[in-house]
Amino acid sequence: MSSMKSKRFAASRWTAALVLAGMLVLGFGLTAMAQSVGAESHNGLEGTWRDGLEGTWNAQLTVTDCNNPNTVLRTFPAKFSYAKGGTLTVTTAGQLPSLSTAGLGIWSHMYGRTYSAVSEAFLFSSAGAWTSTQRLTRLIVVSRDAKTYTDAVALEILDTNGKVIVTGCGTSVASRME
Repeated sequence: MSSMKSKRFAASRWTAALVLAGMLVLGFGLTAMAQSVGAESHNGLEGTWRDGLEGTWNAQLTVTDCNNPNTVLRTFPAKFSYAKGGTLTVTTAGQLPSLSTAGLGIWSHMYGRTYSAVSEAFLFSSAGAWTSTQRLTRLIVVSRDAKTYTDAVALEILDTNGKVIVTGCGTSVASRME
């Protein structure tokens, strides 16, 4: 990948993250509010926002053109499971199961209702050879009632030597599985 494309991706990714953190994607009708950690409960339970992401979520992922986020390239469902302690498991309908493993990763609380997460999955050729690794980096904002979230997603595909060969952008809308 050229240096120019790499710089453009980095700028797009951080622009999307800042827009999400600052305005929480106006189309979703949410506002970002940094609240003091431990000052609120969620789901009617005692606790802090540090564990507000824990649980399994049904999501709709939308892959967009990084240069024009209003251009939708494709959408598909996914499930995200955020475990206590900061681990993450992801499975999607965006890839044939024979061509990809489930994604495994980590998540952490940033501030207020905002979280970050990174997951990776191995990708394979139709002949079964490992060809690359998919890395998804997310900036997540949970709703006030902790039943939904929206996020901004930065995609990287790495070759078997760890070199970034493809980049992409997207968003998700998720609801807590109950």
